[in-house]
Amino acid sequence: MSALLDALDDGPLLGDGAMGTMLQDLGNDEGGAPELWNVERADVVEGVLEGYASSGARLLTTNTFGGTSARLQMHGLEDRVEELNQAATELARRVADRHPGVYVLGDIGPSGELMEPMGDLTIDSAAEMFGEQIRGLVAGGVDGILIETMSDLSEVEAAVTAARKEAPGLPVLATLSFDTNLRTMMGVSPAMAVQAMSEMGVDVIGANCGRGLDEMRIIAAQLAEAGAGRVRLMVQSNAGLPKLQGDTFVFDGTPEEMAAYAVEMRDLGFTVIGACCGSSPAHIAAMREALA
Repeated sequence: MSALLDALDDGPLLGDGAMGTMLQDLGNDEGGAPELWNVERADVVEGVLEGYASSGARLLTTNTFGGTSARLQMHGLEDRVEELNQAATELARRVADRHPGVYVLGDIGPSGELMEPMGDLTIDSAAEMFGEQIRGLVAGGVDGILIETMSDLSEVEAAVTAARKEAPGLPVLATLSFDTNLRTMMGVSPAMAVQAMSEMGVDVIGANCGRGLDEMRIIAAQLAEAGAGRVRLMVQSNAGLPKLQGDTFVFDGTPEEMAAYAVEMRDLGFTVIGACCGSSPAHIAAMREALA
């Protein structure tokens, strides 16, 4: 078993928070690829990760959510997949190595393409695409692969297949976003997700992003009911909901509210408890204090 899975089995681990909204606040607000900052603004990305590690996060997520060729193609960067993913991982690795007991998760987000039969992406072609990304993550030194914000179980299967091929022996964590009447955009319920991803051999199963803390509490309860005692579970909620302030959206979840959510998730039996859009090191610090 990996050191990361051993650590998970010793008790819940605190994840980190948002990268995308943090980078937007720090200047990446013109729609540019956040992954390009792994080489062009590496100090900023490393600073965000250092903020999370210093606040108590035990799991750091690489800045590679859109690191597939399909996503990078929108920015003319499709020929730099392995380079940008490796650079992101090396930044996170450097921060983690300064903080004993901190692990690096290689982040894989949805490709933005539709799987068959609704689209052209097959499990084989998607696995090839994810495999290219994972090779960069592995070269940079990840401790595990995080497949997140997915809605289609076929796309999860493709990413898991790629992870088992390109990163054998590394744990695979996977989360869906249940943001459409407590189901994913493709109609998957929390119970269906636990069943299907268990059969795929995913090591940690859960939910991220979503529509705020109240809905995440319902989703988390359903995940816990379906997976109780059978699987390791993870949850990473947005910091509340985005509210328009002036001409920008601000998430309304306070550190205190996120701290209360963290304790509830621990009591439900979740193994990984983190945060998503709109969160910051201040939210993670409050969650760490509450969990302590």
